[in-house]
Amino acid sequence: MSTISAELNKPHAVCIPYPAQGHMNPMLKLAKILHHKGFHITFVNTEYNQRRLLKSRGPDSLNGLSSFRFETIPDGLPPSDADATQDVPSLCESTTRTCLSPFKDLLAKLNDTSDVPPVSCIVSDGIMSFTLDAAQELGVPEVLFWTTSACGFLGYMHYSTIIENGYAPLKDASCLTNGYLETTLDCIPGMKNVRLRDLPTFLRTTNPDDFMIKFVLQETERVRKASAIVLNTFETLESEVLVSLRTLLPPVYSIGPLNLLVKDVDDENLKGLGSSLWKEEPECIQWLDTKEPNSVVYVNFGSVTVMTPNQLIEFAWGLAHSQQEFLWIIRPDIVSGYESILPPEFVEETKIRGMLASWCSQEEVLNHPAIGGFLTHNGWNSTLESVSSGVPMICWPFFAEQQTNCWFSVTKWGIGMEIDNNVKRDEVESLVTELMVGEKGKEMKKKAMEWKNLAEDSAKKSTGSSYVNIEKVVCDILLSSKH
Repeated sequence: MSTISAELNKPHAVCIPYPAQGHMNPMLKLAKILHHKGFHITFVNTEYNQRRLLKSRGPDSLNGLSSFRFETIPDGLPPSDADATQDVPSLCESTTRTCLSPFKDLLAKLNDTSDVPPVSCIVSDGIMSFTLDAAQELGVPEVLFWTTSACGFLGYMHYSTIIENGYAPLKDASCLTNGYLETTLDCIPGMKNVRLRDLPTFLRTTNPDDFMIKFVLQETERVRKASAIVLNTFETLESEVLVSLRTLLPPVYSIGPLNLLVKDVDDENLKGLGSSLWKEEPECIQWLDTKEPNSVVYVNFGSVTVMTPNQLIEFAWGLAHSQQEFLWIIRPDIVSGYESILPPEFVEETKIRGMLASWCSQEEVLNHPAIGGFLTHNGWNSTLESVSSGVPMICWPFFAEQQTNCWFSVTKWGIGMEIDNNVKRDEVESLVTELMVGEKGKEMKKKAMEWKNLAEDSAKKSTGSSYVNIEKVVCDILLSSKH
């Protein structure tokens, strides 16, 4: 059979992430795994993010293979040349309202192209559920990939329960500060004793018509129409939560940690395909190479978190006073409305034991033997990468389900300590010291190593639960023509 006709006989998966860094990363890993299993892949970015990707990785960085292609659709927002994550509520509103039509046009174009196989399935981000209409129209299966933790997803699935029980919206603004958020809830099976403040934060509004609450209710209702749901987690980490989700939804498969499973993809052409929207600084790894094992605390608040100039300064002096070595990633846009300016005295005092950079290859950093702890915003990719690298955490959740990930890290998994949202240098100093050289830090490190082993078990070729689940998703759902 000629190469061209062999290519045209492949199943064709269209993968469309929500257009933000933390959603693109796991979707690209899943797309690489599907490609490795014989799929032709079309990966759909927004025009804005495709531009950023080419800027950060080089103009030829997406030209890999004829069977792994990148396409774009507009995101519906006003044009912008910023090098920053777009406003989340505006992006949610815009993708929901405007993206279905260009997405359908793209599918039609792909089905009219003679050198690619017809589209046979769609793998869409969980919060891009407008794509379900397109899948239904084409008569192909669609898998929704919720890139949250299973516990965060369960929190969203129960927004309706929380509202029905009168816990949200909040009566007035004082509920944010008067201890009301400490209320313990018993209405979410699989999350015993969770507090209101541990649930995804969009509930913290006094407005019954708040857009993000309506958006979550809409997306969690529509998710039931998917052929299956996949989550970047593993059975032993979130077993109770997964049991609870499976009572509510179509088949739910745990297929993570994808950062471990993608290691089986042995394809040089795909190695160069990355999803980083900021330019990574290789000097971070070179610097870590000069450090002792478990001696460096890694600080990174992800791609969306912003803070005040004062919070930045409190973190800085807390790190300085802990006397620990640190690698701190400070995105250019991390301080809202200001240049990220650190006090020159801080820079001078820590220049021997600290390294500052604007972006790095996080998985490489977390897997580096010099890293002993992680000060994180608890985004799910960061949390899961920390778990699969055996690195304990200090948790400073910012928004969405990061609070839920923090609660599980601290209370269920024993690998995290929470830091107050109103950050103070003394607390930063004492927690960093405890994490790196204290007794509790040692216990957490031991626990983190146990989870790392379980994560590796789940990703084992042929036998691991997540490896087996990906096979099931491929055979039972994506290659199934019963739709």
